[in-house]
Amino acid sequence: MEITLLILLPLLIWAVILYNKLVRDKNHVLAAWSDIDVQLKRRHDLIPKLVQAVQVYADYEQHTLSHITHLRQTAAATSETLERARMESELSTQVRSLLLIAEDYPDLKAGEQFLDLLAQLSDVENHIQYARRYYNGAVRNLNVRIDSFPDLILARAFKFKPARFFELESVVEADPPEIH
Repeated sequence: MEITLLILLPLLIWAVILYNKLVRDKNHVLAAWSDIDVQLKRRHDLIPKLVQAVQVYADYEQHTLSHITHLRQTAAATSETLERARMESELSTQVRSLLLIAEDYPDLKAGEQFLDLLAQLSDVENHIQYARRYYNGAVRNLNVRIDSFPDLILARAFKFKPARFFELESVVEADPPEIH
């Protein structure tokens, strides 16, 4: 009886420690996604202001402006991580095209409000990039733990699932928008 207890007690302690590490890593992933979500919301709040500023100068670019507004609304309403990442990637591409449109309007580019919006957008994009890296690091740590022996024994027993990385759709998205 004592020998069994001497063997089972360390195993139980070991299992509790591993389980707690799995829970910690899972919560790091959730917290990291929350950080990304906050930055995406900041970007979503800036986009209507940017669209409005460009709209004054670029009435004939209405299709691009409407598409960006639609993407922003769709992305904000999407809760599934992979779909959200895809939508945000498309939104980033469209915001870049909006900034290219603005290049054709020197008065717009020189406007203080527009320059302030560009600076805020650049700041938000940098924060999104940092949050994405932190999130992907947390995902990597969780996934390594789930796939590594002996942690995988408990991970499978308690149905821990690997998380998915927030990946860039294109290389262009790796760089925040430039401010001229």
